[in-house]
Amino acid sequence: MSQPPDTGSFLSASSQLNLMEAEPIDDKEFDIPQVDTPPTLESILSQVEEGEDPIVLEDTCTLNTDNMDAQSCETSSVASSDSGDLAHLKRKRRTQDSNTAVHGSVLRISLLKGISAQIAAAADKVDAGLPTAITMSGVIAVGTSHGLALVFDTNQALRLCLGSKTTGAEFGAVSALSINHDCSRLLCGFAKGQITMWDLANGKLLRTITDAHPPGTAILHVKFTDDPTVAISNDSGGSVFELTFRRVMGMRSCDSRCLFSGSKGEVCCIEPLRAPPDFTDHPIMCYSLLAMASLTKILVIGLKPTLNVWMTFPYTKTDPSSVPHLAWQFVPVQKMVNPILAFCKGDSIHFLLVKKEEVGTIHVIKQRQLHLSCDIISLNWINSCTLVLVDSHEKLHVVDRPSHEVLETQDLEQVQLVYNSQHFKSLATGGNVSQALALVGEKACYQSVSTHAGQIICLGTKSAHIMTLRNWKERLDCLLKQEDFVEALTLAWSFHEGTAKAVVGLPGDPKKRKEAVSDKMAEILLQFAEYALKKCPEQGKIQVMGQHFQDVIPVLVEYCLLLQKVDLLFNQLYPRLLENMAAKGIFLESLETHIVANRLGHLSTAILRDLLAHYHDSGMMDSLERCIVHLDVTNLDIQQVIQICWNNQLYDAVIYIYNRGMNDYITPMEKLFSVISPRVKQGRSLTDEDVVMGNKLLVYLSCCLAGRAYPLGDIPEDLVVQVKNQVFEFLIRLHSGNSSQEEVVTFPFIRTLLHFDAREFLNVLAMTFDDFQNDKQALEYQQRIVDILLQLMVDNPDFTPSQVGGLFTFLARQLAKPNNTLFVNRKLFDQVLEFLCCPDDDSRHAERQQVLLELLQVGGVVQFNEEKLFTLAEKAAFYQICEFLYEKKHLYDGIIDCYLKDPLRKAEIFNYIHNLLSMPGYTSEEKNRVRHKVLQHIQELVTLDPSKSADLVLWHFTEKLQPIISELKQDAQLLFRFLSCLLEPREEAHPGPSEPELHELLLDLMCQFAPSKLLTFLQTSQHYRLEEAIQITKKYQRNAATAYLLEMKGDIHGAFASLLQTLKDRLCDLTAEYERDDGQDEEGKGRATTLTTLNDSLNNIISFCLRKCPSLDQEQRKDLWFMLLDTMMAAQKDLTGLKAKHTCDGLKEMTLNVFNCMSSFVSLPAIVQQILQDPVYGKGKLAEIQGLILGMLDTFTYEQTLLETTTSLLNHDLHWSLAHLHFATTRGLHPRQDYCSICMQQYKRRHDTPEEILLFSCGHLYHLQCLQQKDCGRAPVSDVQPQWRCYKCYYSHGGRGPFTEANRSRSASLAQGLVSSGHHDKGAEPHRKKLFSAATLDIQQELSWDQLRSLYRGPSGLSILSEVSPCPSGERSRFQLAAQPGNTESLLLKLSPPPMFEE
Repeated sequence: MSQPPDTGSFLSASSQLNLMEAEPIDDKEFDIPQVDTPPTLESILSQVEEGEDPIVLEDTCTLNTDNMDAQSCETSSVASSDSGDLAHLKRKRRTQDSNTAVHGSVLRISLLKGISAQIAAAADKVDAGLPTAITMSGVIAVGTSHGLALVFDTNQALRLCLGSKTTGAEFGAVSALSINHDCSRLLCGFAKGQITMWDLANGKLLRTITDAHPPGTAILHVKFTDDPTVAISNDSGGSVFELTFRRVMGMRSCDSRCLFSGSKGEVCCIEPLRAPPDFTDHPIMCYSLLAMASLTKILVIGLKPTLNVWMTFPYTKTDPSSVPHLAWQFVPVQKMVNPILAFCKGDSIHFLLVKKEEVGTIHVIKQRQLHLSCDIISLNWINSCTLVLVDSHEKLHVVDRPSHEVLETQDLEQVQLVYNSQHFKSLATGGNVSQALALVGEKACYQSVSTHAGQIICLGTKSAHIMTLRNWKERLDCLLKQEDFVEALTLAWSFHEGTAKAVVGLPGDPKKRKEAVSDKMAEILLQFAEYALKKCPEQGKIQVMGQHFQDVIPVLVEYCLLLQKVDLLFNQLYPRLLENMAAKGIFLESLETHIVANRLGHLSTAILRDLLAHYHDSGMMDSLERCIVHLDVTNLDIQQVIQICWNNQLYDAVIYIYNRGMNDYITPMEKLFSVISPRVKQGRSLTDEDVVMGNKLLVYLSCCLAGRAYPLGDIPEDLVVQVKNQVFEFLIRLHSGNSSQEEVVTFPFIRTLLHFDAREFLNVLAMTFDDFQNDKQALEYQQRIVDILLQLMVDNPDFTPSQVGGLFTFLARQLAKPNNTLFVNRKLFDQVLEFLCCPDDDSRHAERQQVLLELLQVGGVVQFNEEKLFTLAEKAAFYQICEFLYEKKHLYDGIIDCYLKDPLRKAEIFNYIHNLLSMPGYTSEEKNRVRHKVLQHIQELVTLDPSKSADLVLWHFTEKLQPIISELKQDAQLLFRFLSCLLEPREEAHPGPSEPELHELLLDLMCQFAPSKLLTFLQTSQHYRLEEAIQITKKYQRNAATAYLLEMKGDIHGAFASLLQTLKDRLCDLTAEYERDDGQDEEGKGRATTLTTLNDSLNNIISFCLRKCPSLDQEQRKDLWFMLLDTMMAAQKDLTGLKAKHTCDGLKEMTLNVFNCMSSFVSLPAIVQQILQDPVYGKGKLAEIQGLILGMLDTFTYEQTLLETTTSLLNHDLHWSLAHLHFATTRGLHPRQDYCSICMQQYKRRHDTPEEILLFSCGHLYHLQCLQQKDCGRAPVSDVQPQWRCYKCYYSHGGRGPFTEANRSRSASLAQGLVSSGHHDKGAEPHRKKLFSAATLDIQQELSWDQLRSLYRGPSGLSILSEVSPCPSGERSRFQLAAQPGNTESLLLKLSPPPMFEE
């Protein structure tokens, strides 16, 4: 190896390169910057301070890549097709992320021109190769594909060129770089596995390490720890090694220790915890923590004092090609600074807080994870709160960790990142890596991104870029350059309030921070105003100009008031905006929101004058009123403003100005009364405006009496009593001040308020009276107002009963107070009572009753004579008043009469009775009186609602059921309705009566009044006696019900006779109809109805025969079916002579239906013989019975075809099932693992002795001895071999204890193999080497159904066959399906084809 160059000059590096026969580099040609007056490292890597311009940094947007060789890329970007298109780059910048509007441009990406130019020059001129790796500390080191390491100083000048082309040819490309904490050593890892250490002070090669890890693998990572004598390396075999550097007697050596073997899982990322200068003494640093990311999990280990694994964290399921990443950062959490490990794989970032416990152990706490919608390929901290991510599309994301918010997204396509794919695939050593690691390497760029001291440097194929956070002023300036003033102000306010993210450059003291930001925001506001005036359209519609300023001026006003810079708003911005009339108007309108919100209470006289003039001229009177009531009126021209407000009906503003400007609270009342009194006095219907004004007057009156200012605020404390007295004096005036001599109306103000809204006026007085304590003057006013109210309203026909009642309700409430001082003559209450109960007409009955009820409820009852009150209420039909009085006297039985007499509340009587008899608090005597009253009116109650009456009897009168029924027997239909509700099915918690007499009585009544419900009742009820029920139904000739009861009794023939009689009656009715009208109107509605009824009766008797035939012998079946058949044929004979062709066809169709149904129970020859003997078919031509014969033959053919098809399907299904069963039991067995599932040892535990092994079809493998110890065998079915079951599968499916015949697990194998393990001599018995089956046919039969269910989805033919039972022998082929649960009869599988008949 050649000697390293001198560290002092770039010329020595050039001369060294000349030894490799390279041409000298022309600085001008390759635009390499001069280094005579180099900038400092801080100016390159740290943030740009205020007032300073970057010396060598260039913004990415101005990067010109036209002079770079696009074909010289070794590893191209995965998404860089547009990286050289300047128009594309500008278009990308215009399309900002949605978060930019809130956070601005957070990250500055700058091109390192000096380093980029020298990398390109070195590659072209001296064949240094393309860049492959980069790292940054106090210096920047770049590795190349030809094995060189270029070291750049703080001036971006090349100071060292480490290595040579000869070294590169031997070691391969530089695949990893690392600089120690004091920038004195550089470690280089190579693609062919070597590691070199260089002295950065003099460029001397200190160590060449070739045996630190297995040969044939590339170095993926090499990293110094905080201990300068220890480093960590990671190779393409997935193994991790600790390198310990030693120097003894001048001899340098390196010891290697394997920390993690790639055979246990390939590690592809390592990250030692390195402390910043301020945290070198942190307690956690004594453990020398190392984080490792394999393809399946994260590990955190400690290298000191001894090797220890502190944590493992498996990944969730992710894309196999996702790249794992690790990054450490010291973060303040809960007043403590501890390291946080951020790791990701795919789209999720996990955060682990690592801290040292007092006992000396490491405690790892999982923090809230972050989910993104992208595949992350690079993860780096830029400060303790901010991360910078790069996704697989080369999009850069700036993320705030505390809020998990993405602050900014930028495109890195123009950077053209260098990927480390060739090193992960270990192409330099033959590509001997796993497919999983090679797949991850497709997107690996570990060596292309490096972070240090808040800066991130990234390596492209032709350039190097550095990323730093912009300071707060620079972020604002970026928005201002783009003329985004609103976004700039929003961002600045977030700086002011301390809510912004990734903030750099602001003082930590809140007061100083707000001062600095406030001054900057003032500059922005002035710039924004100048910009708005400059960009204002000079020509065009006024709406366009207004919209332009509408987007600007409200923002200026908002932020000036937020900053409390009123002088800036009115002394600088407003005079500037006066130049434009549209801007002036919008400015004044923008003040409204802030005035109403009380953020702007004092305005100068000039501003107030302009504000009033603008709103008045624009007709915005409502807005003007809202502003006036929130402003200080001392600067107003009061007379002018009052005149404007009164002319425009701004009553709130008028009241406010009088109150606040002149302390006058009465004049506004007088003015409002002067407007509303004439309209109320004339009795006209009030308009909406009148109602609004009247309501304002009531609210104003209430506020004055309560000490509140109108419309907001409070009256000054020294004026509260004075204002209250003034208002009372105003109300009790006998005449208005401007009344004429002809006016005779007394107390006009109170009279007006009563006519406008008496109830609300009385509510105002009630609230006022509640506030009176011991104020003698106020109590005198109170009594005076009450006297006036009584004088005005009693015996005055102008007031409605509701208004008069409201007055006395108000008085009753006041009189009921404990400290009452009011006096009201009791005769007035009697007078009101007469007025409400004895009106001249019967109008407003409900209103008068409700008023009187309210009066009684608030305590007015003490003012009345109760006897007189009850008499008047009963006379006036005020049943609620009667109920109130009964309730007071505990005469609850009288309340029942009130409910029954009140037509509006009759339905509520049932709830009342139930609640009274159920609830505690009533005496037994009171309840008994109620019970007696209910029994007296039981017939009326049942007539009102039978269902609720039945519920009431069931709950409270079960012992009185017989007397109640006796009472109701006078009306049979009413009794039927009552019993129907009483005996209907109920829940088991409250069952109905079970006496059979009651059910039989209901059955008797149902036969009379609701015969259609008989069958339903008989089927649901179980409490009647069978014989009595049969007698009742026979009494009323209800044949269908009689047949049902006889069938339940077991009298099949009797039931059949009843049904047959019904059918005969229907046929007789049909024949009688034809005889009456001689066949006229054959197809009329009456005939159709009769046929439908006849068909229903026939279907009922056919269903009966089908149900009962299976339990009868052959002769009994023939008797039933032939009697039915004879009846149908006789009916056709009766209709033969009449003109009833359509009806005859219908009867033939019904007869054919009988044939089809009876063919399943009666032989065909017997049916044919019966047909031929019938007079209707026995004579004449064969054509008459041809249809019947063909129909029976079709039935036979259909059944035969169905039987053959079913047999074929069952045979095919059986063959398929046996074939699959045979395949399952004869296939070979493959073990899941090579160890016993019980003892967890290798199946070959000892090589010298044989050992029997059992292998089950589920894949589990066991030693025979282990199974015997677990008692997993069963008694053999023969002497050949015992039977075994899989121990693990059995217990995983809930097995308990030893196996038995009754408890068989589905996991047991269909086949099990027994093998002998161990190595034997050649002379050993041959049978020890054989594999034989331990399964027998019995095991297969036992488990065949489970296996078939898993192989075949749906019911098989065998399962259908097992559920189908054959008919008794001697009958024709048919099948009977098993009865469904809950059915007592069997369902027949009907095999007959649909009926056919000839026209």
